[in-house]
Parts: sequence; C-alpha cells; structure tokens
Amino acid sequence: MILVSARKLDVGRGLKEGEVVRPGRPGKALRVLAFIGAAALTVGLACGCGGSLGGSSAGSSDGGSTRTIHVIEHADTDTTIDVGKKGDSTGDILTFHNKVFDKQDKKSVGTDLGRCIRVEAGKSYECAWTTSLHDGQITVDGPFYDDRDSVLAITGGTGAYKRARGEMRLRSRKGGTEFDFVFKLAG
Repeated sequence: MILVSARKLDVGRGLKEGEVVRPGRPGKALRVLAFIGAAALTVGLACGCGGSLGGSSAGSSDGGSTRTIHVIEHADTDTTIDVGKKGDSTGDILTFHNKVFDKQDKKSVGTDLGRCIRVEAGKSYECAWTTSLHDGQITVDGPFYDDRDSVLAITGGTGAYKRARGEMRLRSRKGGTEFDFVFKLAG
C-alpha cells in the first residue's frame, strides 16, 4: 500500500498537515503507467544497444542516417499514486522500474525507470523516463495515450547514447502488460 503525506498535497482539499491519505487501488491508470514505463525502456535500448536488440540502420530524408532499436518492456512494477479525486483523475502519479528485453522477448537487455502524471483521466499521461542498457542510458519525454500508440521525444543519453536524439514509438502488447519501445535514432 502506498501512503501519501498530506504535507506534500494541496492542503486546500481538507487535509491537515501530517495527515496520511491511503489511495484507492490502481486501475486503468496502473496499466497506463506500465505502458509508459515500457516505452521509456524501449527508448533507452533503441539508442544504441546494437543488433542484439533488434537494431537496424537506414538513410533519412534529410540525408542523415537513422538507427532503429526495438525492445520490449515487461510492465511488472507500475504503481499509481492517487493524489486527487478518488480513482483515475488529473494529477495522479504513475511510477515504474521494469526490465526490458530484446526484440524477440527472450533476453533481458536492461531496465527502465520513470514517472508519468495523469493529464486527462481515461485518456492521457505526460511521462519522462530513462532506459538503461549495458553501454549507456537513453531518456525520453512525451505523452502516453490510453487507447492508441504514442510517440515520445528522445531527449538525451549517456555513454554510447550521449548524443541521442530522435523519437520512440510506444505500443501496448498483451493488454498493457508489455510494451514495444521502438527507438528511431537520428544522426
């Protein structure tokens, strides 16, 4: 169970400082968080883990090259903190730290960790996360949609990905228990 101190919340909701709130059970928001976590992992892996992750290279329309890395996140740790109205509501926070696997979904190739804030109940989150691979990290930021694929911006990285840029496509698999992270790295 997750406990949230009212000191960190809007005291104008009738909570007294130091009062503890016990949020309700996560529902759809938890599935969304899992999806977002998976997307973050995918971004990290897509930015330079090599062929073992399902990577490929191709020319881009601006004359540069692109590299595609495809990984799969297993959304096992997603947790939703209910901070607003009871249930799925604007302001709820989704956190995660999951394993990511190669394109064949056989071998663990890294981890992800991140958070999302519910923007529109039942429709979307705004997320940021880091996907960690053996040779560096990739960060992503952007929307996670409940009912369709999402595209997030690759905002940077470390190690082999220190110049990472491009986008990551996030797609739900197996009812939101797994997510495809397809990183398209530019340059």
